[in-house]
Amino acid sequence: MAAGDAQFTAEARYYEKLPNRRIKCVLCPRECVIDDRERGYCGVRENRGGKYYTLVHSRVCTAHVDPIEKKPFFHFLPGSRSFSLATAGCNVNCKMCQNWEISQVRPEQIPSLYMPPPQVAALAQRNQCASIAYTYSEPVVFFEFMVDAAEAARAAGVKNVVVTGGYVKPEPLKELCQKVDAIKVDLKAFSEKFYKEVVNGELRPVLDALVMIRKLGVWSEIVYLVIPTLNDSDAEFRGLAKWIRANLGVDVPIHFSRFHPEYLLKNLPVTPVATLERAKAACDAEGLRYVYVGNVPGHPAEKTLCPKCRKVVVDREGYRINAVNLSRGRCRYCQQPVAGVWS
Repeated sequence: MAAGDAQFTAEARYYEKLPNRRIKCVLCPRECVIDDRERGYCGVRENRGGKYYTLVHSRVCTAHVDPIEKKPFFHFLPGSRSFSLATAGCNVNCKMCQNWEISQVRPEQIPSLYMPPPQVAALAQRNQCASIAYTYSEPVVFFEFMVDAAEAARAAGVKNVVVTGGYVKPEPLKELCQKVDAIKVDLKAFSEKFYKEVVNGELRPVLDALVMIRKLGVWSEIVYLVIPTLNDSDAEFRGLAKWIRANLGVDVPIHFSRFHPEYLLKNLPVTPVATLERAKAACDAEGLRYVYVGNVPGHPAEKTLCPKCRKVVVDREGYRINAVNLSRGRCRYCQQPVAGVWS
């Protein structure tokens, strides 16, 4: 590796040493076993002489100031801004990936900036962002940088949110949950078949991650991208709704998002709004309180309703917040508590 890249290199936190200078990565469920001078599946971690290194610490390939609603988080500081960043790499290969130009490349294949954790925190403050979002690619693969940046942000009074596929082992997830304020999990489908064929991953570890995040008390939301013919059956929607109710409770927001043809799935149509409404109806029928329709600006199911009096407590349209009718996390009209992080 070029000398200039040394600033991006740090020893990885989750791996085991094996004989003959091989290592086993225990950051994600792939558990890659890697020979000397080889890299893991994600392409951003390398075995050097029996020591495992991340090659993307502070190696930011994209950074923007986004509304928090774009992540999307609907129950976390509505109307606030989030300093959003990513490095290259991912530990799955979703055929519908929107950010494949950064997620499916090696770090040396795209331009990046050196942005160490104190600078990340300072940039968030300078841009009047209430939070830093680790997003766009897969934050699990830049775990060490994310955790260090989250610590710097917390010291500066800035919150941290993670946008992830949730394909991570329990130990690193536990550490992450101690450092961040909210996690949004992209649940790609509710079937192992879909995860195997479309994601090149597994469903079970993602469900386990959702349960652990909830158990550890970190605010969480779920996004389910509804893809015509692949994960849009009534049976799947019903199964998902029942699983959420039984394992996570009725207060975890779920966003059913509209698919647009991308990357390796350009042959499929845009999701009909009626399909998203079917998914919402299945969750409503199961008693889930906060079920949203996403990527359809102006749809009534973008608004947050009080679960008791059914009045609008957060009036949103696209990424714009028109009104927040909450006082200390309670509905202004009937005083019902509304789950979320509101201040």
